[in-house]
Amino acid sequence: MHLGTILSMESKQKKAMSIVMLPYLAHGHVSPFYELAKKLSNKGFHIYLCSTPVCLEPIRNNHCFDEHHPNKLSSSNIQLIDLQLPSSFHQELPPHYHSTKNLPPHLRNTLLAAFDASKPAFSDILKTLRPDLVIYDLFQPWAPEAAREQNIEAVLFLTSAAAQNMNFEMPVETESNKETMEYLIKNSVNGMTYIQRFYRCVTNSSQIILVKTSREIQAKCQDDSKPYKLVPVGPLVQKPQDHDDDEKIMQWLRKREPSSVAFVSFGSEYFLSEEEMKEIADGLELSKVDFIWVVRFHGGSNVTSIHEALPQGFLERTNGRGIIVDWAPQAKILAHSSTGGFVSHCGWSSTIEAMTYGVPMIAIPMRLDQPDNAKLVVMEIGVGTEVPRNNKKLVEAEDVASVIRTVLVEEEGTEMRRRAKELSERLKENEDEEFDEAVKQIVQIIEESRNSTAAS
Repeated sequence: MHLGTILSMESKQKKAMSIVMLPYLAHGHVSPFYELAKKLSNKGFHIYLCSTPVCLEPIRNNHCFDEHHPNKLSSSNIQLIDLQLPSSFHQELPPHYHSTKNLPPHLRNTLLAAFDASKPAFSDILKTLRPDLVIYDLFQPWAPEAAREQNIEAVLFLTSAAAQNMNFEMPVETESNKETMEYLIKNSVNGMTYIQRFYRCVTNSSQIILVKTSREIQAKCQDDSKPYKLVPVGPLVQKPQDHDDDEKIMQWLRKREPSSVAFVSFGSEYFLSEEEMKEIADGLELSKVDFIWVVRFHGGSNVTSIHEALPQGFLERTNGRGIIVDWAPQAKILAHSSTGGFVSHCGWSSTIEAMTYGVPMIAIPMRLDQPDNAKLVVMEIGVGTEVPRNNKKLVEAEDVASVIRTVLVEEEGTEMRRRAKELSERLKENEDEEFDEAVKQIVQIIEESRNSTAAS
């Protein structure tokens, strides 16, 4: 039976299927959760997207709401639900820090502890809304537990591709992943390390685990021995949107030759050190290519301006050839024909955006899943090149420049550029079919739960 027919029959026979979605408190998680919410909403589900007010603020600022329901998006069945972190944390963690974006590093564990302490508030939300399903993220095992306490099914949604590679054995610490292992294995909050949280979230998921990827990408790192079923929901790439403050960038980009511009961004949560900043800047200068560079520094930094963050004289020497900004419309830039390469930390959302828009990558992974993502891009799929590091684990300007020129300019990058375009076409062709299959799996879980409740 066609998926649309299934949902149409469902809505006539019973109340519409409703889902509460709870992402981790990071922009790189809230954004794909919201993209998934939009696609599920288009299939007839009623979605409640739950997070802290500061995490939901970008959605509120960029969308119109129903005049009778101030938290309901007027063009969809999506309703925003504020999750308030306990007031006992507010002195150390004021509301503008209820997100990892711009969060000083020393407050990371405090934020996670506050999130853990919000379980009672989340349970109250579930009691009020009585959804058919909870879709939760990888660091809050208390979310599916809260759902099960009220006989609500819960499904894990992984926004990171590297999670596909993880098994139930503890990862081995090596020199290359030492910092990541420190973060995941030795850093404990409320008696649980990050890796323990992840495993508990996996084992608490009902029947399936949703993953932000496509079958084609997943096949490159598939492990059939896993005791759980991974269900791709597609790339979930945000469609380019118009903003009032992006016209200057886009106007500059439109004047450049096709595939001639390097877009440089290390995500919203990684901040380059002074040494890294200098090598990247010098590398861009040596490469002689046009560029757009998003430069950020976190809330605890002493740096107060982009000019202060960059090497002396860099802006003057690259004037006319590059644009330096603290924010950029990433999807619009990657989708533009003048963009020829993406200098990136290889966060999963950025990686899959580059694949979707057919932009080859200049990979400079920094931490966590990023080295695995870079390996997938370079070794498994062949749509990018990684910048090598010296003995101090720093990239050097000459290598940055060399890889940028290989990807954007040199003859040896021709095959890579071709593969990137072909992958983009295949991802777009398969997107609807993959998502329909994921929705069928979700419908099945909800129907089985409803039938079980009715029988008891």
